[in-house]
Amino acid sequence: MSKAPSEGINEDDLKIGEPKTRAAGLPAVMHSLQIGVEQMGVVRTARTLFRVNQKKGFDCPGCAWPEPERRHIAEFCENGAKAVAEEATKRTVNPAFFAQHSVAELREQDDYWLGQQGRLTHPMVLREGATHYEPISWDDAFAMIRDELKGLDHPDQAVFYTSGRTSNEAAFVYQLLVRGLGTNNLPDCSNMCHESSGSALSETIGIGKGTVSLEDIYQASLIIIAGQNPGTNHPRMLSALEKAKRNGARIVAINPLPEAGLFRFANPQEISGIIGNGTKIADEFLQIKLGGDQALFQALAACLIERGALDEKFIAEHTTGFEAFRDGLADLDWAEVLEATGLAEKQIRSLAADLEASDSTIICWAMGLTQHKHSVAMLRDVVNVLLLQGNIGKPGAGVSPVRGHSNVQGDRTMGIFERMPETFHNALDAEFDFVSPREHGYDTVAAIRAMDEGKVRFFMGMGGNFVRAAPDTEHTERALRNTRLTVQVSTKLNYSHVVTGTQALILPTLGRTERDTQSSGEQQVTVEDSMSMVHASRGRLAPVSDEVRSEVAIVAEIAEKLLTDDGAPKPGTPQTDWRALAGDYSLIRCHIAAVVPGFKDFEAKLENPGGFELPHGPSADIRFNTPDGRAQFTVNELHYPKVPAGRLLLQTLRSHDQYNTTIYGTDDRYRGIYHGRRIIMVNAEDLAELGLADEQMVDLISEWPLADGTIQERHAKAFRVVAYSTPRGCAAAYYPETNVLVPLDSTAITSGTPTSKSVVIRLEPAEPSPAS
Repeated sequence: MSKAPSEGINEDDLKIGEPKTRAAGLPAVMHSLQIGVEQMGVVRTARTLFRVNQKKGFDCPGCAWPEPERRHIAEFCENGAKAVAEEATKRTVNPAFFAQHSVAELREQDDYWLGQQGRLTHPMVLREGATHYEPISWDDAFAMIRDELKGLDHPDQAVFYTSGRTSNEAAFVYQLLVRGLGTNNLPDCSNMCHESSGSALSETIGIGKGTVSLEDIYQASLIIIAGQNPGTNHPRMLSALEKAKRNGARIVAINPLPEAGLFRFANPQEISGIIGNGTKIADEFLQIKLGGDQALFQALAACLIERGALDEKFIAEHTTGFEAFRDGLADLDWAEVLEATGLAEKQIRSLAADLEASDSTIICWAMGLTQHKHSVAMLRDVVNVLLLQGNIGKPGAGVSPVRGHSNVQGDRTMGIFERMPETFHNALDAEFDFVSPREHGYDTVAAIRAMDEGKVRFFMGMGGNFVRAAPDTEHTERALRNTRLTVQVSTKLNYSHVVTGTQALILPTLGRTERDTQSSGEQQVTVEDSMSMVHASRGRLAPVSDEVRSEVAIVAEIAEKLLTDDGAPKPGTPQTDWRALAGDYSLIRCHIAAVVPGFKDFEAKLENPGGFELPHGPSADIRFNTPDGRAQFTVNELHYPKVPAGRLLLQTLRSHDQYNTTIYGTDDRYRGIYHGRRIIMVNAEDLAELGLADEQMVDLISEWPLADGTIQERHAKAFRVVAYSTPRGCAAAYYPETNVLVPLDSTAITSGTPTSKSVVIRLEPAEPSPAS
């Protein structure tokens, strides 16, 4: 087994090759095995990977793509294997490591180096004025948290963040603790990625999640994939698309960058995928400008109306607002559409013809559509296109926002949201005999502002890497340093452990792959995937250390110390036995069943090996959960980014050796980029116009106009330019390295999601380093 790297990424080793034209195949298999063996060893790799996503196994800690009913013996993808290897690694970060490395030294390391050091094994504390973390007992750590929370002037001086890897059980007790304290400050990773989807879908069809199942994907006549790269971000989706293709589906990809997985997929679970050319996925690829998707979908709607390709019965019986929507498109400016999209009118009308010919259409999207200022309006227009042909509420049709983290959707279902509806609060209050707070809490951006303004003294992160996930890195770091105590519940070392409040705690927790044994015996947890299927997850590996605790146990212990007197609940707090909940998760599921719609007979439903489906769309009679029971057509003013001359529009994105903020390796092999991350992909014609050369070193400067007319700048230094197939005027670079360029105040209207896919930047030749 290899040791953790002693040095981080050396950008001088960067190599640029040709982008790939197919995804997966034998290279994916070999890379998965290589990473697994390096991190876990041969035996542990075999024991672990063949339990991923199995009916009696554990849920992959990677993405939220659902499992098929009939599962392959290797029901995982390359990036899923990397996620498992990272969590089940034999490398450890113990007290001796922290004694050797000061916080200042750790702050100088890159994200890859930090993550590669291994699993956290002991609770650690950074005391006021200290240079190093030191060990702390669990009892003393909990006492620190209790004392800090009890010392607040108001519960809203505390913020409780959650990442999407948290189980349903942990999320439910977490939100109960927070509301028992008296606040709704529950920002989560969804605020930064799919909040725009939830906002638009709740307004238009009455539910803030997708409406399709895997079976719908298989049955669809037309699948449109917009602003999404499944080959890297949701690789198992390619298997579902391959099956849809074999069933006759037409697939159209709409994306600023050509992505290998949407061109051809070599299924590593089939012989033809190992030795053959694989399956062509996209029948058409429309290379759209960043932020131009709203113009495209408005134009498609106008074409359908012009052609009379409408489901008039569906519109009349199940929708509201059609006439106003139709009239609003009457004067659509095609010149503006072509400017916004960068497409030819012929391409748009061809896609409209595909829609007309389809009797069942699904539109899939991810953060390419959700992270713009006008994202909510954009997604309303996506829904408008589907409503015109009755493509919501029937087999093979609907909306499919493809989520990232494995349980980000489940966390929201469990109440991890700063603005839960009154029905949730009423049910929670009835079940636990208290009055939960109704005043809306902070979302992620508002939480950063509040910390920066001194309104927050306590920050707790349940998983994730808040510093690297949030926008405006310098602002976020300053905000966290302005708190008194930061608490991170984590499996691995990350940058959020070295940007701290006056004091800081690291609380090591079990991974999804590990056995969770409590007083009543071994526990199982549950997760909800992107398509609203809930299923169990059971880890089988021995915990990395006797000192790690489950997320449920950590939250319950904090609650018991804070909200009870010797175990008896205090008046005005949730009336429950927190210690009993920690000892037997089935008790938590009983509470969930009483509070959350769709979970009746929760424990019994888990006996179904494939899990069970939550309500996630129109019922059999196609009734929408809106005030009038109908889907809502909406009239949306057309917006798209307008970039000044000499500037580019930047999107931040992942490399292939990355999942969210976790860096697995130094390559992005599908894009032909190896051994480096500080690169920016720019169209070759734009480079010539800007007077820059391929592979030249540049600094990136984002420009954000202030109310007084001045321009606020943010800098990311020393990036290498890569001539790449991007639309003219558009560029791409990896996060978290470029999160520093995303202004905190640049957020989507309505949803508040940071606009990480539309950052106006200029490029300047980099100053030579002193060493050169």
